[in-house]
Amino acid sequence: MENQFKLATNLNLVDQITVKWQAPSNIALVKYWGKHGMQLPANPSISFTLDACRTITTVKATKGDHGFTISYDGVPKPDFAPKIEAYFKRILDYCPWIAQYHFDIDTHNTFPHSSGIASSASSMAVLSACVTDMESQFTGTDMDFHKASFLARLGSGSACRSLQGQAVVWGKHDEVTGSSDLFGVDKSDYLHPTFQQYHDTILLVDKGEKVVSSTVGHELMNGHAFAKARFSQAHENLSQLKQALKDGDVETFIKITESEALTLHAMMMTSHPYFILMKPKTLSIIEEIWAFRKETGVPVCFTLDAGANVHMLYPHENKEAVDELINSKLAQYCQNGHYICDQIGTGAKKC
Repeated sequence: MENQFKLATNLNLVDQITVKWQAPSNIALVKYWGKHGMQLPANPSISFTLDACRTITTVKATKGDHGFTISYDGVPKPDFAPKIEAYFKRILDYCPWIAQYHFDIDTHNTFPHSSGIASSASSMAVLSACVTDMESQFTGTDMDFHKASFLARLGSGSACRSLQGQAVVWGKHDEVTGSSDLFGVDKSDYLHPTFQQYHDTILLVDKGEKVVSSTVGHELMNGHAFAKARFSQAHENLSQLKQALKDGDVETFIKITESEALTLHAMMMTSHPYFILMKPKTLSIIEEIWAFRKETGVPVCFTLDAGANVHMLYPHENKEAVDELINSKLAQYCQNGHYICDQIGTGAKKC
């Protein structure tokens, strides 16, 4: 199936072209943890696309020897270069024209880099949107978001879920029409009105670099004692969550989403070598959320990515009550009292 993304159209190359896109991060509800082959998921996942947590990138391509420069807000960032170099090598078979260009890339995140908010997802999604946009201009065809998602996956697996749609499924699942290990598919039609305006407030417990990268964490699922059961569980949880999203069943949504978050971190704590990305304040926040939900009945829940920060998910109608909880109790657990108010978005956009 990868061959469908190889160029079969003549190109009308230009000497220089500049494009600018923005793409959001996403938060997985059913988690992807473990991979095989070239960035293929060991289990399917489903995510909410975010809105405010975005990467904004400008790419200028100039005819000449292939290469690139990478900067963040105009300041050179050589530590980003290895990942981008690997990305260009992986996409060369599908975008051979890149060998004829030098790329000047300038990027900016609206949120802290490498702190468990999946900055690699938004950054590789937006770079892929830029590359795909350039190619569509060279071929005179419409932007191919499936190809953009396919290319994004080659840079960072979860990036393929950040291109298009409010809810995105990545990974082959028997009950999800069109699902594929190669790219994410827009499943916004799953969302009952209850979930279409969901909020995600991200409590920044730790804005520093993670002690173990997601790439290393994924590799530790190879030979993990609980891997087979976990991958089977993810399929079942996706089935249940899919139905809950369609039905507006918030109770089941909470049960699956929180269980998935804790399972993700349980896999980290039971791998060899084992590691812990949660912090004591992460656990304090979780306990406060549980106590608040039990006391008030407000359907706020949490999820976690591969980091210490806590994503609070809740319906739009409960925003005032959750804001009060944050200000009165939860902000004290955040680094410098910082948190990000976000909500469901729709994907990448051209600037």
